[in-house]
Amino acid sequence: MKKGNCGTGPDEKVLQAIEEMKVELGERFSLAKLNLAELERRTGVSRKKLRRLKKNGFAGSSHGAKGRKASQTLLTGYAAVLDALLRKGVTNSSRCLEELQNNGYSGSLTTVKRYIASHRYLVPAKRQIPTLQGNRGRRFTTKPGEAFQMDWGFVKAESHDGQESTVSCFAMICHHCGTMFTEFFTNARQENLFIGMLHGFSYMGIPAHVLTDNMKSVVDHRDLEGYPVWNKDYEAFMRTVGFQTKLCKPRHPFTKGKVERLIRYVKENFLAGRSFWNVTHMNREAVDWYTRKNASFHKSVYGIPQDTHFSICAERLGVLEETSNIRCYLCPLRKISFDGFVNYENRRFGVPGSYTESTARVMRADDRIYIYSTDLSHLLTTHEVTWGRQDSFCADQYMSSAQPEEFPTVPVQSRISMLKPLPPDLSFEKFNFDKGENEND
Repeated sequence: MKKGNCGTGPDEKVLQAIEEMKVELGERFSLAKLNLAELERRTGVSRKKLRRLKKNGFAGSSHGAKGRKASQTLLTGYAAVLDALLRKGVTNSSRCLEELQNNGYSGSLTTVKRYIASHRYLVPAKRQIPTLQGNRGRRFTTKPGEAFQMDWGFVKAESHDGQESTVSCFAMICHHCGTMFTEFFTNARQENLFIGMLHGFSYMGIPAHVLTDNMKSVVDHRDLEGYPVWNKDYEAFMRTVGFQTKLCKPRHPFTKGKVERLIRYVKENFLAGRSFWNVTHMNREAVDWYTRKNASFHKSVYGIPQDTHFSICAERLGVLEETSNIRCYLCPLRKISFDGFVNYENRRFGVPGSYTESTARVMRADDRIYIYSTDLSHLLTTHEVTWGRQDSFCADQYMSSAQPEEFPTVPVQSRISMLKPLPPDLSFEKFNFDKGENEND
């Protein structure tokens, strides 16, 4: 009695059951008189199949089509696609099946697995792990609420008429939990840096330190000992808000890599495939985007950044209070031109003629432009945000000068008569072409 080596031979459990019955019956065992009912009970194989196996002496037999291969299979015509994926190192059968189905393949996943297993030689060899050279680096870490990171990113915006402009993206992220904030501006000037930082502090709180690179708006240069010489306006801003700044090494992502990765994430996730009307529309969509992302699970911090930030980090963060000095940073100072306009974000907005000072403060909030007096005591006027190049006038921008006028106090009795206008000079009568036309009529 031999074991079968193909699908038509006896199963392993059938042969094992026969051996057990042979041991139990001893000399009384006979393969010709084998009790098929008992064998069916022990193996679960149908009586019909057991009769067929008994007829062959429970010996395995080869299938008639053994060794024969079909000339056409479901993978015929798709082998080049699979080979290209394997040469790229893609061995995931589900990914290969997805690519094949995009090209019209209708077979199963098992067929793809068999092909990958038999064509492993196409997969490039794995890169060898290099030997360690010296000590490993350690990433810069901070305690909850101790430090934020900030940076600028830039993207090209093309308008409907083909004109191209640059939009600046201010990004800020909590170094500990990864809670992020972003805002878009028309340029990356220092006043917009202050506005973006204040909006970020208002949303996330004020940390002890802010990590940034060597921006022109932040540091002028370094002294002979290597210490930073802060920009005077930025130094005054730090004192007013109440935080310190740490400069990071250029091209050193171990200290400020989170915000650099955030800018890349904004470009690849938020901006990719989207269209916007203007910067106001971008900021509205950005608020919904980063609020949704802050409330989702992040594997890098193994938690929800928003929950961690407002429960743990917030205990060590300061609260931004809107004082008169803070409002001055939110409303940059502008000079009023001779024709009554202030220039803000490369657009001109009218100022009422009753305002006599030479400067005013301007602020953009959502879709409105607010123009205040220099001391922020009076709101002069508001404008709708327009991203066109036309000037925006206000209602009382040009006031007519009211001059004093005298009127009669008693009835007027003196009268004069007006002479009839003199006739035109006859020497020019020949040039009066209208007269000839009237005569012909």
